[in-house]
Amino acid sequence: MRQLKDKVCVITGASSGIGAACARAMAAEGAIVIGCDLRLDMLKDVAKEVKKSGGRMEAHALDVSDRDAVFALAEKIEKKHGGADVVLNNAGVAHGALVEETTMDNFQWVMDIDFWGVVHGTQAFLPHMIKRGSGHIANVSSIFGLVGVPTQSAYNSAKFAVLGFSEALRHEVKEQNIGVTCIHPGGINTNIVRHARFQQGPDMENEREEAIQRFQQFTITQPEGAAKAILKGIKKNKARVLIGPDAVLVDWARRLFPTHYMRALPFLKNIGQKDD
Repeated sequence: MRQLKDKVCVITGASSGIGAACARAMAAEGAIVIGCDLRLDMLKDVAKEVKKSGGRMEAHALDVSDRDAVFALAEKIEKKHGGADVVLNNAGVAHGALVEETTMDNFQWVMDIDFWGVVHGTQAFLPHMIKRGSGHIANVSSIFGLVGVPTQSAYNSAKFAVLGFSEALRHEVKEQNIGVTCIHPGGINTNIVRHARFQQGPDMENEREEAIQRFQQFTITQPEGAAKAILKGIKKNKARVLIGPDAVLVDWARRLFPTHYMRALPFLKNIGQKDD
C-alpha cells in the first residue's frame, strides 16, 4: 500500500496520543479516517481539527472490548464506504501492580482492551479484506511486548499476546495481498499512564503522580513522530515497527541477552515502581 489517498482507515483509540496523531497524518494524506474511542468528546475535537485542516474524519463511540459493537461498526463501514482498507488497532490501557496484588478485575480490564480489542478489530474487518483481496492491519504492541517489566504483568501479557497474534496473522494472509504490521512504541508522550489503574489504597493518587513523572522522564518520542513511523511501516508493509531509539535499544538487548536483558536495561526497572 504505497499511498493512503482515498483509503478508508479505521483507528481505535483515536481521541489522543498516537491514535489522534495517526488520524491527523492519515487525513493529511487524503485518507478517509474512521476514528473510534470511548472518549467521544475528545474524539470529536480531533475530527473537527482534521476537518478544519481540509481532511476527512468520522467520530464513532466504540468500546473495543465489546465484540458485538466492533462487528457492528465494521458492518456499518462496509455499507457506507465499502469496507476498511487499513485498520489500526491502537486502543490501549495500562495497570501497574505486583503480580500478587493484581486483581482479576484489573487483569481482565487490560486484556479485554489491549489484546481482545485487537482480536475483535482484526476479525471484524478481515473478512471483507480477504474477499476484496487487499488491505492492511496494524496492531499496536509495545516494547513491553518484547521484554517483561516489574509491576507490568497484565500489560506485558496483553502486549506479548498482540505480537504473537500479529505474527501468526501475517503468515496466514501473506498470500492474499493483506499486510500485517506489529508496532512497538517505546516511551511516547501520551496520556496512557494518566488513565492507568493503580492498586487501591490510601497512597493510590500519590503513586499515580509518581508514575506519571517517571513515565515523562522515560518518554523520548512525540506522538507525531510515532505516527510518521507507523504510516511508513504500513506503506512499506513492514512486519514490525520499532518506534524511538529506546525501542531499538530494548530490541537489541533482548536479542543479545534473552534472559538477562534487565542488566543492560536498568532504567526499565523504575518505570512502574516507586523509588526506594
